[in-house]
Amino acid sequence: MLSTPSVGVLGGGQLGRMMMEAANRLNIQLNVLDAPNSPAKQISAHDGHANGSFTDPPSMRRLAETCDILTTEIEHVDTYALEEVCSKVKVEPTWRTIRTIQDKFNQKEHLSKFDIPMADYRELSNNTAEELAAIGEELGFPMMLKSKTQAYDGRGNYSVKTKADIPAALKALENRPLYAEKWANFTMEVAVIVVKTKDGVLSYPTVETVQEDSICKLVYAPARNISDEINQQAQALARKTVAAFDGLGVFGVEMFLLPDNSLLLCELACRIHNSGHYTIEACSISQFEAHLRAILDLPIPAQSLEIREPAIMLNILGGATPEAHLQVAERALSIPNASVHLYGKGAGRPGRKMGHVTVTARTMEEAERTIAPLLEFVGGANPESNILYTQTLPRLNVRPTVGVIMGSDSDLKTLIPGLRLLRDYFGINPEVEITSAHRTPEYMATYSSTAASRGIKVIIAAAGGAAHLPGMAAAYTALPVIGVPVKGSALDGVDSLYSIVQMPRGVPVATVGINNSINAALLAARILGAFDAGVQAKVEAYAKTAKEENLDLKGVKMKELGWDAYHQQM
Repeated sequence: MLSTPSVGVLGGGQLGRMMMEAANRLNIQLNVLDAPNSPAKQISAHDGHANGSFTDPPSMRRLAETCDILTTEIEHVDTYALEEVCSKVKVEPTWRTIRTIQDKFNQKEHLSKFDIPMADYRELSNNTAEELAAIGEELGFPMMLKSKTQAYDGRGNYSVKTKADIPAALKALENRPLYAEKWANFTMEVAVIVVKTKDGVLSYPTVETVQEDSICKLVYAPARNISDEINQQAQALARKTVAAFDGLGVFGVEMFLLPDNSLLLCELACRIHNSGHYTIEACSISQFEAHLRAILDLPIPAQSLEIREPAIMLNILGGATPEAHLQVAERALSIPNASVHLYGKGAGRPGRKMGHVTVTARTMEEAERTIAPLLEFVGGANPESNILYTQTLPRLNVRPTVGVIMGSDSDLKTLIPGLRLLRDYFGINPEVEITSAHRTPEYMATYSSTAASRGIKVIIAAAGGAAHLPGMAAAYTALPVIGVPVKGSALDGVDSLYSIVQMPRGVPVATVGINNSINAALLAARILGAFDAGVQAKVEAYAKTAKEENLDLKGVKMKELGWDAYHQQM
């Protein structure tokens, strides 16, 4: 049976609030040091809380006297006060770790000793235009100018695209300790939540983050369009990075995925992290509960960190009016499978994180379709919403789930009916390619072997004559392949039918009738529908319509006219 430990938390913002929700379920008392009525204190009324600043040493000392262990929900704390109290109360993660990580330049200097891949960087000594220009010549433009400390949510970063941007960058970050970082030409920003326990380092799956003005707007969990190999590499890099520091708890690790599929560390936080909010709904153990379990030495089964179902998290930011964020939350209430989290911060202001929404579904494609109306709303499609986003949020670019390949463009006319059925009726926009098993065998092999990593779930392959394409595609992928025999050869497609249907044992290919791309599309939809309720409902509706048309319309009409008259009208 769990005891009733008391955990002191420096900071009572939205992260502390969500940690409080997890603590309440485990009968753990959190004593929060922050201003009165801070978000975390609003949902837990007891006399263990402390009023004051988490940067004020006397207040931190008072909090330390009330708890069994001390932790933080923000890096910007007085680590010298933590160093002072660590002889009286356990501090997790350690004050040394927090002190190193809260200075992003020192963070990089420390990690450089552990062979962690990072973008090249240089420290500024005197913050002059001449010094920054010289660094720009060395690192190359564009580059990022960053504050070493007190930088978060875009505050403290400035993009220096050319020498002409140097004066404005230095003005924007004046009176701050600075360093410059080489620009990372990334294809995707990814993140991994890492849990450091006394027994080792665990990690949640890799997620994709979408940033706007250096503020996280969207998180896709798991990350889209990356292979399992990249997922594992990102988790391994994140665990290696966190292992370089002392102390227990949750760490947020942000990385860049480069065009060559290599990874660079962006930065890490020694606390629960915005990129891990999806874990509340999508995982058995949320990052907030995992943090508490780690610092209190409670069991954390690794399987409980796996994603149970795909999720998309949208941050709700303050807008043009103090109540704009509430309009987003109200709209989200009508979205199926959407969980709304408001942080209790009162009136909103532009750019401030006021809450978040997480949508879960059985597939990422279903989650994307579900959240689309909300993204349209916050992206400015409704000008009356007064939601202030500096740019329109990225429109959904739903990755194809059906790949359609043909040996020649002459096969396209056979595939058109099926392609239109997928696109116009089922809302599935297929990926369509021309590749021949004989003329372009290398590309055919590459296409098929990489299809799953691109999100393809089913391949439709049309071919005439010897019709080797479906079987060869199936030899290079574990995905289901549907073959469409194409009429047009001397044997009217019978040879193609026999070729596709007579695949050797171990290389199965589902085969439809000659030129029957409609059935190929319907079979692909049925396969997807086994895992996507929306597609399955459309399959059922299609079958119902066909039944009604055959029995209720055609059958009734033939009875009324008689079979002979009916045939004459056909």
